[in-house]
Amino acid sequence: MNSPENHTDIISFNRLFTENHARFVRFASTYVDDRMAAEDIVMEAMMYYWENRCRLDIGTNSSAYIFTAIKNKCLNYLRDKQYRRQVSDQLMEHASWKLSLQLATLEACDPEELFSDEIERLVNEALGRLPETTRRIFIMSRFEEKSHREIAAEMNMSVKGVEYHISKATSVLKHALKDFLPILLFLLKVYS
Repeated sequence: MNSPENHTDIISFNRLFTENHARFVRFASTYVDDRMAAEDIVMEAMMYYWENRCRLDIGTNSSAYIFTAIKNKCLNYLRDKQYRRQVSDQLMEHASWKLSLQLATLEACDPEELFSDEIERLVNEALGRLPETTRRIFIMSRFEEKSHREIAAEMNMSVKGVEYHISKATSVLKHALKDFLPILLFLLKVYS
């Protein structure tokens, strides 16, 4: 049940709201540049005043009190907006830096170099897994460009034995370089 005192409070609050709402919103809008946000700030400030009116001194100027609350809420709104802008700017700066880095690294990327480094690594790993004799014969054939006859004489074996070791090494390399097979075929033709 509403007491006469509550009824009087509601009437005085409605009068305060009606008389001041437009100028409170204009004041807040001047700073926050957003009519809806200004409306929300004013409503929050007025509700804050209404909820705390019993704790205020009797001589407190209600309009000044609400203006102060609006000012503080506008400051909080603007500080939050500034913080979000700084975070957004930092994210944009990071995104811009990342994009620049991606552009620079992609422009500097030489696919031939990448593939040759990768192929060299795979070849070295595959050769490292070969028995010593097979590896030595393959290196003499492909990298030192010695003929089968020269290798046979140096390794004290038959030409057929040299061909066997080269075939074995080639098979291991084909498996290791299966993703690069077209390049491998080219390399094997060049060195044959």
